[in-house]
Amino acid sequence: MPTPELLTAELTLTGRITTASNATFLGTIGDVVVVYKPIAGESPLWDFPQGTLAHREVAAYLVSQALGWDVVPHTWLRDGPFGEGMVQLWQEQDPAHDAVDLVAADTVPETGWKQVLEGRDESGRMVALIHEDSPALRRMALFDVMVNNADRKGDHILAMPDGQRHGVDHGLTFHRDHKLRTVLWGWQGDDLTSDEENGIDRVSEGLNGGLGRDLADLLSSEEIASLAARCARLRSAGQFPAPSGEMPAVPWPLF
Repeated sequence: MPTPELLTAELTLTGRITTASNATFLGTIGDVVVVYKPIAGESPLWDFPQGTLAHREVAAYLVSQALGWDVVPHTWLRDGPFGEGMVQLWQEQDPAHDAVDLVAADTVPETGWKQVLEGRDESGRMVALIHEDSPALRRMALFDVMVNNADRKGDHILAMPDGQRHGVDHGLTFHRDHKLRTVLWGWQGDDLTSDEENGIDRVSEGLNGGLGRDLADLLSSEEIASLAARCARLRSAGQFPAPSGEMPAVPWPLF
């Protein structure tokens, strides 16, 4: 839980993040830098109920906490200058490193990276979408499968100086239908590790206890049931899934 100050002290806006599709602001609570996304600034979507994206962001944080992998920065609901919304601790990422990249197809590194797809850029040159092959990013990929993330773009992955990888922008998650769109397909077909299996088990067990009660304030009962079913399927399959269904496998744009 956030501290009482983070819940009740004045949230002062210092700027707006104009690249976001929904109203997104940079602000401070005391000396703490935060991101604030008011529910009133959410753009209507055809496939997600209106006014629920902030709740889904908080739900994603709760699942991340249950996993114990620190995928999602501290996120909570509170009032702000434009009404109730999602507030998340700002993260200063490493400007010298990107966990996901688009490179010339003939320059893909032989080790340390996974290639997701290959295609032509606007100039007709062959390029490849790649992401790093790291335990932290692999855990994020598994998290995305569990929460059914429909929008894991490259810029939604923050490479931290200490090697941690944080995921942000989780408004398009927890849909009852299969919606997985991600740039993190490099481990499809790989067997789950014992640590990954244990993480899934922690979420499954939590859904029958405190996690389930907390998510009930944020998601519908059908969405929580779908989350439980995805966890069960992952555990039964014992490996990372491959793209399936008619949905595009990657978001657009990729970044």
